[in-house]
Amino acid sequence: MLYHLLYPLRDFFFGFNVFRYITFRAVGSAICAFLISVWMGPFVIRWLSRFKVGEPIRKRYVATLYPLHANKEGTPTMGGVLIIGSIIISTLLWAKLTNRYVLLALGATAWLGLVGFLDDYIKFITKRAAELSVVTKLAGQIIFGLFLGLFLYLDPNFGSVLNVPFFKGLLIELGIFYIFFVVLVIVGSSNAVNLTDGLDGMACGCVIMAAFAYAVMSYLTGHSNFSSYLWIPYVAGSGELTIFCTAIVGACLGFLWYNCFPASIFMGDTGSLALGGAIGAVAVMIKKELILLIVGGVFVVEAVSVVPQVASFKLRGKRIFKMAPLHHHFQLLGWPEAKVIIRFWIAAAILALLSLSTFKLR
Repeated sequence: MLYHLLYPLRDFFFGFNVFRYITFRAVGSAICAFLISVWMGPFVIRWLSRFKVGEPIRKRYVATLYPLHANKEGTPTMGGVLIIGSIIISTLLWAKLTNRYVLLALGATAWLGLVGFLDDYIKFITKRAAELSVVTKLAGQIIFGLFLGLFLYLDPNFGSVLNVPFFKGLLIELGIFYIFFVVLVIVGSSNAVNLTDGLDGMACGCVIMAAFAYAVMSYLTGHSNFSSYLWIPYVAGSGELTIFCTAIVGACLGFLWYNCFPASIFMGDTGSLALGGAIGAVAVMIKKELILLIVGGVFVVEAVSVVPQVASFKLRGKRIFKMAPLHHHFQLLGWPEAKVIIRFWIAAAILALLSLSTFKLR
């Protein structure tokens, strides 16, 4: 909005020319989202507390995890509304609103945020069966994944090829299967962040690292000179996603102000599904889907740890980890919660840097 209002005034005052630059608007977007999140945080916490939207701790963990998490019971959840609101407002203020990739990214955030909100509403407000919330969650994720995949597949300027990291010019043509690949990315990324959201601030901190990495990637992908030099696919207009990604960074930093250990608020599925889906959508739109496995390595490990745990218990009656997802395993090994969180943040930061290095490792 600011771009459309102020950039045309550059002929009257040269200072307005700064709105031309993505880098300037990206910084503005991050700061704006941070300030909105910090400013609105206390209001959202009080509002959720008034309606008694608190986190229930499952009593079946009494002998294991419950003693470690008992003090979290009743902490306001569904705080993802704060993150989503900050991202959307900041992006609308600082991005070009005629850019289709920005609109798709905002659509992903809003839609999957709504899916997460319904999921939280079913669990925390209506107290209905968890199975219903699972069906609602998956259906919403698949619907958006199909929409995004079909939209990009039918776009003659986008294509249905998959760019393979570490190899110059190696592209895999997926054809119509590209649509289902996009569904897989959206469902996988949103659920992976959802599974990681189990300790105070852990998912939020890891999302900050991933969003920052994709902000850099979006800028490089949308810049014809940089993309040509780095031998990566150039996607015209995708540079505006830098502003969206920095809005995620700012909003999550602001939320972390209240979500850090010990947390005063949790994001709930409202936030985790929206953030995971938003990161996945950006990865698809800048053709960096496979790098998501590196950028979001912490999320991948968290999600994957659940599969062998369940399979081993059903087949052998034994568990591989003390508890899954993996962060609970380390808690039960005796690591303090703060140590688990910070070490996962460190891993996420290293993986984000590693993902950026892949642009030269070709």
